[in-house]
Amino acid sequence: MKRNLFYKILFSYLVIICASFFLLDIFMRNEVKEVLTSRIENELFSYARLMDLTFPGKPSGQVKQIAKISDSRITLIDAGGRVFADSEKDVALLENHSNRPEIQEARLKGSGKSVRYSESLRIDMLYIAVAVKNDQGIQGYIRMARPLHDVQKVIDKVYQYIFLTIFIVAMIALGIALFFSYRLYEPINTMKQFTEKLRRGEPVGSIILGTSDETRTLADNINYLVEELKEKIRIAHEEKSKLMTAFTNMNEGILIINEHGLIEFSSPVLSNMLAIQYEDIIGKTLMEAFRNIDLQKAFQEFNEKRANVSREIIFGNLEKVILSISISAVYGYPDEEKTMIVLHDVTRLKKLEQIRMDFVVNVTHEIKTPLTAIIGYLETIKSGAIDNIEETKKFIDIILKQAERLNRLVEDLLTISNIEMKQTVLNFESVSLRQVITNVISLVKSKAESKNIIINSTLCEDLISIKADRDKLTQIFVNVLDNAVKFTPDGGEIIISADESESYTVLTIQDSGIGVPEDEIGRLGERFYRVDKSRSRDLGGTGLGLSIVKHLMQAHGGRMEIESQQGKGTKVSLFFPVKKV
Repeated sequence: MKRNLFYKILFSYLVIICASFFLLDIFMRNEVKEVLTSRIENELFSYARLMDLTFPGKPSGQVKQIAKISDSRITLIDAGGRVFADSEKDVALLENHSNRPEIQEARLKGSGKSVRYSESLRIDMLYIAVAVKNDQGIQGYIRMARPLHDVQKVIDKVYQYIFLTIFIVAMIALGIALFFSYRLYEPINTMKQFTEKLRRGEPVGSIILGTSDETRTLADNINYLVEELKEKIRIAHEEKSKLMTAFTNMNEGILIINEHGLIEFSSPVLSNMLAIQYEDIIGKTLMEAFRNIDLQKAFQEFNEKRANVSREIIFGNLEKVILSISISAVYGYPDEEKTMIVLHDVTRLKKLEQIRMDFVVNVTHEIKTPLTAIIGYLETIKSGAIDNIEETKKFIDIILKQAERLNRLVEDLLTISNIEMKQTVLNFESVSLRQVITNVISLVKSKAESKNIIINSTLCEDLISIKADRDKLTQIFVNVLDNAVKFTPDGGEIIISADESESYTVLTIQDSGIGVPEDEIGRLGERFYRVDKSRSRDLGGTGLGLSIVKHLMQAHGGRMEIESQQGKGTKVSLFFPVKKV
């Protein structure tokens, strides 16, 4: 348990006060005793010298009178140490006093003194002795004795006053100690409570003290440091907010690796990129987090060379993600070597690049096929077949057919290009689906009849109109119906129906044709994609019909959905958003 500073200060004051009184007692006790004893000595010496003047006149008769006056015991001793007069005892019972310390000192110095404990009185006795001299030398000694119980009484009396004084002074000192202890403790306690709130993160203002000493200076310094700390924290939060905003709005993901090779930061963008496949990567190594050898090798290469490293690495097992990574050092940490890895998702770019390459290959192939046929037949005519009119007409028909196929291909490519480049202007108007479908059926009716295909429209008379571009809507239906007729065998059936909801008007064209394998349905709508390439070319298709439909439906704010079963037919559903007409 922590000791309170207030009690420490108070205890220090009390120790000082007690120590002061203890030292005062030690020095005063002896001093008082010495002063009182010295005063008695001087008094006794005065009486002894008075008797000294009367010594030659045999003062034995005056001993008791002088003893009563001086309140002391008087003993007269001759030069040999024999007692010949005493104020209290019979001299016959007294032994020789020549060996008494005070007598011996008086023999040498003329006067002597001694303090001895009296066994009979059980108290200290003060003895003084004065040598009586004449021309022949020492004639004898006058010894006076007085018990020191008077001294002790005086000392006790003095101590009563001293202890009373000490008690009063102690109470006053205690009050002063309490006051100064509180004055010292209170500002320190205020600063302690302030710093504790600051440590807990609670809102704090400033320390206000009513003092003018060093504690005020300390409080001002703490206030200054707190303001500086708040400003630095505010700036740090702003910088962090800016950094997190930048990281959030960047297309790139960010990883920060500490000096131990552990991930200590992952930007939200990276989490969105890889959250499904990689979770809880903070505090792990790159290998533990991603299980990617190529990434680990790139990181090891950077650690060896300490130079920027760039790679394209494939992540994920279920859903492949291609990321372009750049590894570099993070500066600003002198005691730590941190590493930053920037990851840019190039999966879509790679897919687009592959689509572009496929497109170039497909366009080249689609253009080359009719051109090869045209050039071949023209060379045949040039080499002499022109003389055969029937053969020449046959070759010209083939050349014309291939030229028309080439023209359709160019027109379809231009249509898709214009839609994607937002250069196709749609003239939205109120259009009756039933009327447009009726017109489109008349366009493909002859081709359907040649194959004995029945086109059955179940559109009702009160089918609501939609907001659409009439020409583009016709193009959509022509492409879908033309495909249905192409891929429906002789004697098949095509059913056209419609359904309405609050959000969409759905027009469905379902045939009984050859159908599409389930794993290839998702690719329908891609440019130049054909399920049966040879059959499609034989039927005169460019492979762009459904791609045009897909883009035109998106331009109308709708979508195309395809369902198919191989050998049972295909159903194309066109979703048109409902708009107020």
